[in-house]
Amino acid sequence: VQLQASGGGLVQPGGSMTLSCAASGFTFASDSYVIGWFRQAPGKAREGVSCIHSNDERMNYADSVKGRFTASRDKAKNTVYLQMNHLKPEDTAVYSCATLRGFHCTPYYSDYDWTTWGQGTQVTVSS
Repeated sequence: VQLQASGGGLVQPGGSMTLSCAASGFTFASDSYVIGWFRQAPGKAREGVSCIHSNDERMNYADSVKGRFTASRDKAKNTVYLQMNHLKPEDTAVYSCATLRGFHCTPYYSDYDWTTWGQGTQVTVSS
């Protein structure tokens, strides 16, 4: 199982950006995996941002991003996305995706023992 994250960069405050996390080694349509998005800003602990399951509709979001970020998936492409709107400077961080087999997306996803991580992608929100 491998994950490939992409889509980071520089965006102005109030702008939008979409991150992608392409998965290989399992199939969204038939396998049960939870995929989580995390971020870590310099000097801060890693924070769970969102989670989504490979084939059910449950999703969860950190309070800090609710109403601004939306997770989605494309089963045909085995890819999950994180659409980030109304970005703020405090959203600046390295964003990573991770996956775990057999778990569902619950409010406790940040406490899971995530087994597979994609490389991080830098998101910088600045004018």
